[in-house]
Amino acid sequence: MAEAAPRLTALAEELLGAPLPVRIRAWDGSEAGPPGAPTLVVHNRRALRRLLWRPGELGLARAWVAGELDIEGDVYEALDRLAGLFWERNPATGKGRSALTTAAALRDPGLRAAARELIALAGAGLPPAPPREEVRRRRGVLHSPRRDKAAISHHYNVGNDFYERVLGPSMVYSCAYWEDGATLEDAQRAKLDLICRKLALKPGDRLLDVGCGWGSMVLHAAREYGAAAVGITLSTEQAAYARKRIADEGLTDRVEIRVQDYRDVRDGPYEAVSSIGMAEHVGSAQYREYAASLHSLLKPGGRLLNHQIARRPLDPGNEESYHVDEFIDAYVFPDGELAPVGTTVSLLEEAGFEVRDVEAIREHYALTLRQWVTNLEADWAEAVRFSSPGRARVWKLYMAASAVSFERNRIGVNQILAVRTPESGTSGIPLRTRDWRG
Repeated sequence: MAEAAPRLTALAEELLGAPLPVRIRAWDGSEAGPPGAPTLVVHNRRALRRLLWRPGELGLARAWVAGELDIEGDVYEALDRLAGLFWERNPATGKGRSALTTAAALRDPGLRAAARELIALAGAGLPPAPPREEVRRRRGVLHSPRRDKAAISHHYNVGNDFYERVLGPSMVYSCAYWEDGATLEDAQRAKLDLICRKLALKPGDRLLDVGCGWGSMVLHAAREYGAAAVGITLSTEQAAYARKRIADEGLTDRVEIRVQDYRDVRDGPYEAVSSIGMAEHVGSAQYREYAASLHSLLKPGGRLLNHQIARRPLDPGNEESYHVDEFIDAYVFPDGELAPVGTTVSLLEEAGFEVRDVEAIREHYALTLRQWVTNLEADWAEAVRFSSPGRARVWKLYMAASAVSFERNRIGVNQILAVRTPESGTSGIPLRTRDWRG
């Protein structure tokens, strides 16, 4: 008799101490759970072994990437319903509730029977090997140039053809700036233009774009504002793609792309520096050096636009709470770290910057991510062909879960405008700063 799903649901609720918010369909065809809810499809009992050996977010993610779990119905609703099991954290440890509860259940005499039954349901065997898309061994000192380059390569050298399917023609991999009726291309162009206006770019100004990606920011700044732009990246694939775009637009005399670490840039001063979605890779231990490096590269009166994802301060006394989630660290952004916006502002000020404006655009990133998921789903077969089934599944989960995180105010994103104010105190910032919105 088909019965795996009712058993699994009952055991999960006993171990978690809470009702399961999604429906379950098991490998034997049985179903259980709230009617009308999104369905978590467990294709193979190996998924349970993954969760038993690594309770919580990472075990669930491994099963998803391996294709042992699927979601039927609205993926955003499913992730939103499951969010409480992983995002309600103990302030003393920073760990998710499900990880704590499931691990504790294996030691709690009152729940050992349920745990034993779950083990029996999962079937005997060693823990399955992690999917090949997972980062395994990491060499070198955390956030050393060599290790940072390896982390960037894991994320950005997936393939330009794959990113074209996800990002669309703009090839901009950061939060867009939306208004009613805008397309993704409109919103990305609006974001790049907003940054150029905040930096007050004018013809001949030298712009350094740190983490330039596929060259969209430097191209926009040179084409629309006449800037002389330098873009730096650690990804060889991104650099090659950006250089071709620049050549195709006839802008090689005004735009240069380098494969270079920000710590190695020595050719200042610049009138402006943009850092768009790059600072998340820097790390808390290196952030002072990052801020000081950018400050030193600007001429007096020069401006920095730092566009960066921020985590809310779940536990201000525990630095571990600022690291990215286990799944993202293992599959998406190795060694990435997120800090509260207040921490970032303080570190920029310590480096000598005067912070003049902070614009929170959290909801804009949720809209952007949803559009990227739509692009991925619409061109799924090609995205898989240019990467792998597992890598495409990584990206769908990462982007959909991130959209929910932004919508729930778990994380945010901010544009921070800072100035290397000269000794005269003349910042050059307009009295009514919002005038740059156009």
